[in-house]
Amino acid sequence: MKPLRIALTKGRLEKDTVALFEKIGYDCTAVSKKGRKLILPIGEHRFEVVLAKAADVITYVEHGVCDLGVVGKDTIMENGRSFYEVLDLGFGKCRFALAGPKGKDFFSGYSAKTIATKYPNVARGYFESRGMDVRVIKIEGSVELAPLLGLSDAIVDIVETGTTLKENGLEVIETICDISARLIVNAASLKLRKKEIETLVEQMEQAKEGAV
Repeated sequence: MKPLRIALTKGRLEKDTVALFEKIGYDCTAVSKKGRKLILPIGEHRFEVVLAKAADVITYVEHGVCDLGVVGKDTIMENGRSFYEVLDLGFGKCRFALAGPKGKDFFSGYSAKTIATKYPNVARGYFESRGMDVRVIKIEGSVELAPLLGLSDAIVDIVETGTTLKENGLEVIETICDISARLIVNAASLKLRKKEIETLVEQMEQAKEGAV
C-alpha cells in the first residue's frame, strides 16, 4: 500500500510536527536533512511528508493529493474547509485580533470604518457577527503600516506578543479568536484509509499529551 501523504506548513509548524513524529518514534532523518527535496519519507516509508505554504496545504488536502495536512487555524478560517479538522495540535499558538491606534475609540462615531488585513474573509465574518458594515482592504505586507499611513482605521491581524503593534503606536482593541496548528484530513482518505489515519491521529494525540 502506498504511504500516507502528509502536507506540512513550511517553517515553525513543520519543525513542531516533525518533533511530534520523533516523539512518537518515527525516523524523520530525511526531513531534517531535506536539502531541496519537497517530498520526503518518514517512519520507514510508512508516510510521506510534503512541504508547502500554508494555503497550499489546504489545496493539496482538499484535492486529495495529500491525505492529511498540518496548518494553522488562521489559514483554515480564511480559506474555507471542505475537509475534516480532526486534532488541535496545541502548538503554533497566537490569536486573531482587531488592533488600531492607541487611545483612539474605534467603535465611536457613525461613519463606516476601513479595515486593512491579510485575512479579508476573517475580517468580514467578524464584523458581520457584530452587525457592523466596514470596508475591507487586503494588504500583503506589513499590515501595521495601513493605519499609520491613514489608509485604514484599524487592522485585523495575527498577534503573538504584540511588540510590533506597540512599537508602531497600535494596540489590541479586541481579540477575535485564538489560533493554533490543526491536523486536517481529506474526506475520501478518511473513508478509504480510516484505520491507518485513526491510528496516526491517536499517536499524535498521545504524543501531544505527553503519553508517548
